[in-house]
Amino acid sequence: MRRDTSQRTEPKATYRVKNWAQYNAGLIARGDITVWIDKSLLTPAPAANVSRRGRPIVYPDAVIQSLLSLKQVFDLPLRALQGFAQSLRRIAFPDLPVPNYTTLSRRAQSLQVVLPALRPSEPLHLAVDSTGLKLYGEGEWKVRTHGWSKRRTWRKVHLAMDTKTGQICAALMTHQEMGDSEAMADLLEQIPCETPIDIVGGDGSYDTKACHAQIAARNATPSIPPREGAMPWPQATPGATWRNAAIDKIAESGRREWKKASGYHKRSLVENLMYRLKTLTSHFLWARTIGSQATEVAIRAGVLNRMASLARPQSARLT
Repeated sequence: MRRDTSQRTEPKATYRVKNWAQYNAGLIARGDITVWIDKSLLTPAPAANVSRRGRPIVYPDAVIQSLLSLKQVFDLPLRALQGFAQSLRRIAFPDLPVPNYTTLSRRAQSLQVVLPALRPSEPLHLAVDSTGLKLYGEGEWKVRTHGWSKRRTWRKVHLAMDTKTGQICAALMTHQEMGDSEAMADLLEQIPCETPIDIVGGDGSYDTKACHAQIAARNATPSIPPREGAMPWPQATPGATWRNAAIDKIAESGRREWKKASGYHKRSLVENLMYRLKTLTSHFLWARTIGSQATEVAIRAGVLNRMASLARPQSARLT
């Protein structure tokens, strides 16, 4: 195999985890199968008001979301998930409602997922980015080596993460043709209006007038690099003051120095989030309908938030 002989312009930085004991305990706790059931989930479910014979049970959304979260954590098919829940009911929770696997599949198509996220008292520092999750298609090695022979389909996942807590504050799934900047409005709408936002950071694909207007509407400051060859905007344009100043600063000291001074590199945290999303949950989607796929993405985001709440590494640069 041919090796890369190119030399780095500067030595690779080394880091040390300062809270290794706590972080190591958090990694171990991710495998803890202790299940805590809220009492509200054990209350009898109301019956559906239908006139046909038989009275189907209406399961609360919290029950469906909890079971689908277990499905993601333990990588279970729907039938095995029903068996897992039945074992919990038999061993410890006799009043736990266990829907049929067909009910789980049907409810997942329209479930409104409540994203578990820690809401700090101080304003959010958001970093937004997107990645692709495979739906159909062949492996990357086969495509690079022999080319593609079957249809390849992806879904695009847009995430907004608070860089201070590592929590995903908003998650959105779209078709692969949708641009990053088009998803900014939907991501910001998922964050309550009473939650203050300090900074919204992203790469150059978010350098559009629509994105800057949406950020300005939330009284936030953008951290988006102007594109190569960008021209100043009229002062009446929302976000023009910050963007024009960034263009002048880049022309004066260079793009690299501007990124260091503006704190743009905090955006690398959301890139690491995309890596964890694919490593800890999967790089492809199990669901085959649009509604179920959106629910699956939101459930995965909630699972990552739970894991991040256990422990986060605090790294310090040594060299």
